[in-house]
Amino acid sequence: MLSPTRKTTTTGAAFRALAAGAAMAALTLTGCTRVESTAPSTVRATDAQARFGTVDCREARCIALTFDAGPSEHSARLLDILEEERVPATFFLLGERHIDTYPDLVRRMADEGHEVASHTWTHRILTELEPDEIREELERTNDGIERLTGRLPTLMRPPQGRTNDTVHEISRELRLSEVLWSVTAKDYRTTDSDLITRRVLAQSSRDGIILLHDLYDGTVPAVPGIIDALKRRGYVFVTVPQLLAPGKAEPGAVYR
Repeated sequence: MLSPTRKTTTTGAAFRALAAGAAMAALTLTGCTRVESTAPSTVRATDAQARFGTVDCREARCIALTFDAGPSEHSARLLDILEEERVPATFFLLGERHIDTYPDLVRRMADEGHEVASHTWTHRILTELEPDEIREELERTNDGIERLTGRLPTLMRPPQGRTNDTVHEISRELRLSEVLWSVTAKDYRTTDSDLITRRVLAQSSRDGIILLHDLYDGTVPAVPGIIDALKRRGYVFVTVPQLLAPGKAEPGAVYR
């Protein structure tokens, strides 16, 4: 298995500083305006007769694991766990000190069937930026992912979930859909893996989108227990596009 040899510089205190604002904002997910979002079940209903792959989330009890702000020094172990458990995930990747530090892990995510998506280049809050700055944050990440995987991302998660009409418009131009979340463990606040597990399990329900960060020390050790418990409850793990299928995410729209 691939083992990275360099550590990211955006771990611990550095990224906690970036995430501190999320403690105040993560539940509102609004930026400066109220966010209109679409539920996965609504998207699936757009093509009621179609079938999709081996999992049909109109019938199965589906849930999506998503990981923000990687790749990191913990990502190789996370990918090992997902491979062992046969669980696909969606990775919303940062560019600076992440994509450009762990290119082999980005390739591995794509090669092993995970959805590789954007979390911007530097984790700046998009609603605080000028349009050209928003575009640069998104385009630079898109280019980095395409260069490594051969495929442009179609999904984006705005830092702290903060978005507005300008972000929607630019996302639409760049053919990106915005994906928020319905379950958060607030793993940026704790290294207690048991607490992270309990928080996820307490909030999880059908069509849930679980937000975790694989760069924090307590998160990856919590993943096996989260997967096992949710499988026992009858959940099937899918990527975000699989959660929406046979419908498809529309560029510029917000999903949660």
